[in-house]
Amino acid sequence: MNEKQGDPRHLETLDRDLARYSNLEMATSYVSRPMVGLGVSLCFILLTGIAAMSFFGQNSNPLIVVIAACLGAYMALNIGANDVANNMGPAVGAKALSMGAAIGIAVVFESAGALIAGGDVVATIAKGIIAPESIGTASVFIWAMMSALLSAALWVNLATWIGAPVSTTHSVVGGVMGAGIAAAGFAAVNWPTMSKIAASWVISPVLGGAIAAMFLWLIKSRIIYRDDKIAAARVWVPVLVGIMAGAFASYLALKGLKKIIKVDMSSALAIGVVIGVVIWALMIPIIRKQSVGLENRNKSLKTLFGIPLVVSAALLSFAHGANDVANAVGPLAAIVHASQSGDIGDAISIPTWVMIIGAFGISFGLFLFGPKLIRMVGGQITKLNPMRAYCVALSAAVTVIVASWLGLPVSSTHIAVGGVFGVGFFREWDAERRIHKARLQMPDRPKYAPEERRRRKLVRRSHFMTIIAAWVITVPAAAALSAIFFYLINTFVA
Repeated sequence: MNEKQGDPRHLETLDRDLARYSNLEMATSYVSRPMVGLGVSLCFILLTGIAAMSFFGQNSNPLIVVIAACLGAYMALNIGANDVANNMGPAVGAKALSMGAAIGIAVVFESAGALIAGGDVVATIAKGIIAPESIGTASVFIWAMMSALLSAALWVNLATWIGAPVSTTHSVVGGVMGAGIAAAGFAAVNWPTMSKIAASWVISPVLGGAIAAMFLWLIKSRIIYRDDKIAAARVWVPVLVGIMAGAFASYLALKGLKKIIKVDMSSALAIGVVIGVVIWALMIPIIRKQSVGLENRNKSLKTLFGIPLVVSAALLSFAHGANDVANAVGPLAAIVHASQSGDIGDAISIPTWVMIIGAFGISFGLFLFGPKLIRMVGGQITKLNPMRAYCVALSAAVTVIVASWLGLPVSSTHIAVGGVFGVGFFREWDAERRIHKARLQMPDRPKYAPEERRRRKLVRRSHFMTIIAAWVITVPAAAALSAIFFYLINTFVA
């Protein structure tokens, strides 16, 4: 027996069996991972419903509040899975942050933004999309908002599954519009507001992409293409970090801290200028010290942009938590308000417990399902390094300020992804320009075949078309789903 166990053929068989068990264990783990996420999500939704029942069990409509709370939790999970990727994707794609660190930072700052600066007053029926007087009774309004919340959550869930970052705010807007049309007809819709939202489909990504490309051009022309890159970086990196600090100071003053303090545009810009100048002065000795001993090559420059990129991602998450979360859970607050008071015409303040649902739901959704979209935004549209990702983050803050100044509605999701596209398309244009310039200097240089030229594109066209299509159909798709849900609820439940 011992001889048989020592037989090399027996050992080879044992190794093969162990390898099979190891592969089976890995496959089981891979297959069960999505089930764990679904299980944790379901537990969170159920716990939210139980908590709502405990706190509002004495309410005149406890079942409605419980169902609405569960839908709000489901919506928050989808926000974490989809929307947050726009802030953290560039930093992860540039390898300035690991996936775990990005998720940790996003969880902290998204939650802080939602709980500290979120919950600004939301006008009844999602900021004037539907005329309140057209809805009629409070019960009809409640079913309409319930349909809007469910349709928006399902649409964002579907978009996450196919790998398309979409605007959760636009999803909610589409849901409210669809339910409003089903309840009161097309005349109930505030079409001027909807036309502005439709315009933002074009304005947000184009403006974000143009500003990101402009900053990348500045970095390339003033730093990367210089003979002494390190000396150029010592001059320009403090300037760029100062611009970033000033832009984010103005951005947070305008958009992220509305609940704490009201700031007009001129005051926000003044705050940004002061903070930008201070940070610029502080960064001069810091960058000089960091650049000591660095080699005169592009790889060395990446270390100088790492920390500013991480800070910008954290600030974007805070501002997103303060803004978009309130918009997404607004229908839940409207349902609770209408079920308690029966009034659908006044402005609604989002209760703290609703914001807590939003904050925790975002955290769970990001942790469980966020990595897929983070990888897509950060590395599958175009290749990012710290300098390119920095341009994307900076463009997000600057675009919001410019749009606010011009009075244009914009989407943070569209801005961030548009910035990624802008960086990628600018790199394509710049590469073609440099090839053309080199060919003028060396006419005998062979030209690329059409197939090779297509292969060398720096932006993946398949992702570009998928994302654009998802953006275009977000509002009508959410509206159609919402109208169907409202009809079903009104027919079989109401």
